Amino acid sequence: MSPMLRKLCLLMSLTSIILIAGAERPSAQTRVSIGVTETIETLNPYGDSVSLLYGIWSEITGPFCTYNYDKGDFEGRLAERWKVENPNTWVFYLNKSYRFNDGSEVTADDVVHSMMNRVIKDPQSKQKASVAGPIVKAEAVDKHTVRFTTDKPSAPLLGFVCDRLIVTSKAIFDKFGRDVADKEHMLGAGPYRLKELIPGQRMVIVKRSDHPEAKKRPNAPDEIVYRVMRETEQRVTALLNGEIQIAQFIPPHLRQRVEKSPNLKIIPTDSVEIMFLAMQPKPPFDKKEVRQAVCHAINRDQIISTLLEGFASRLDGPIGPGQYGYDPNLKPKLSYDPERSKKLLAQAGYPNGVDVELQTPVGRYTLDKQLTEAMIPMLNAAGFRAKLSTPEWPTLWANVQKGTVPFYYMGRGSVQDPSAALHQYFHSKETPRIGYSNSKLDELLDKEQAEFDPKKRRQHLSEAMSLITEEAPACFMWRHKLLWGMNNRIDYKPLPDARIFGVDIKVVKK
Repeated sequence: MSPMLRKLCLLMSLTSIILIAGAERPSAQTRVSIGVTETIETLNPYGDSVSLLYGIWSEITGPFCTYNYDKGDFEGRLAERWKVENPNTWVFYLNKSYRFNDGSEVTADDVVHSMMNRVIKDPQSKQKASVAGPIVKAEAVDKHTVRFTTDKPSAPLLGFVCDRLIVTSKAIFDKFGRDVADKEHMLGAGPYRLKELIPGQRMVIVKRSDHPEAKKRPNAPDEIVYRVMRETEQRVTALLNGEIQIAQFIPPHLRQRVEKSPNLKIIPTDSVEIMFLAMQPKPPFDKKEVRQAVCHAINRDQIISTLLEGFASRLDGPIGPGQYGYDPNLKPKLSYDPERSKKLLAQAGYPNGVDVELQTPVGRYTLDKQLTEAMIPMLNAAGFRAKLSTPEWPTLWANVQKGTVPFYYMGRGSVQDPSAALHQYFHSKETPRIGYSNSKLDELLDKEQAEFDPKKRRQHLSEAMSLITEEAPACFMWRHKLLWGMNNRIDYKPLPDARIFGVDIKVVKK
């Protein structure tokens, strides 16, 4: 290609899609680039279980249903309504207007296929515990009606399937097989379609102008680029330079750099992601006294007031205010008490201390490395001999899911109702992420899921969370007030679960 022709092609491409950072003609399309911290590691939409990807795939395949934080309740999307037929059976009625991006209709067979063949039976699936939960059977009642059967009564079932169940085409899967279908023929019924996915780097989605949700929101971006940018400085610099228009999780100490720019703003939002220290019940953490000693060793208030500059709220149990089942009187409260830690270690048989290694992600959560660095001297002052390990996030996350990390700092997002999270991390029959097993706790967690009376269910939840706090398989730290950096031409209200739905982003035209 000649230099002149190359220049001409470049000019043509620049006029077809104009970035929001530049001047726009009325007919110009809009692209929004977002710097994100979570992993995008697989072409299989069922091959990972992270909050960001649930949100993006929901935009591509159409959310089954979703949680409305303004209303404080679930509402229909692809599944427009539902009913509890009996405690073990839920029936969902599909919206007949949803079409895959090849024009074919979304049917009950697609939902059954997605739940049974992909979520539950796909050997690459990481979503069985967090999406299917207690579901053991899915069947098509008719073309637009699906019945889910659970192995036990499950009052919080919507917390598993809403914003999490990714519905893909059965016909495409049957024709091409899993790998080719996922890589080359990704069909969805959402307002966006997949344009590009480069694992570990970026994901690009393009708006479907004919989709009902897209028609309702004409100012939603025509194209969205999710760029994996775990380094805080990288996200802030890219935001300042106009390379991205939205940056996740600006740390408090860098917010003024963003606010000083006339083109940028900081948007804070309270998070429902719970941050915790998890401990596998293997020596020395097989002893409750050692786990409790960890909890008493960490001065959460000091970390919140200094490193986090007040942009977090302390947790004294698994959840905080505004989350379903929160009990402000929950006991015990394992408050900061390093002397108590030393006594507990001595009771556990470690009067001279014990070696522990805390693993932390770097750049996945707000100031994760800095926060855990601050915990090390606190642990040492309380009698531990602690050191910090910082593996790459994909490696750490894969090992956590396999249950091979003894002691780690982590967050669990999208906790409106805590049931799914509590089962995922603390029920002995769910996942090996912590590997804790307690028959009394299992019984309480089973009871709360089986109870459809809200008052009784809250009581079971309170008892379960009190036992978890007492047994301390995890020490609950805080919920962040997340700071999002944005270009002034973006009108977007971030969600408490940090998921990003493209249709909710509005590009303000000059």
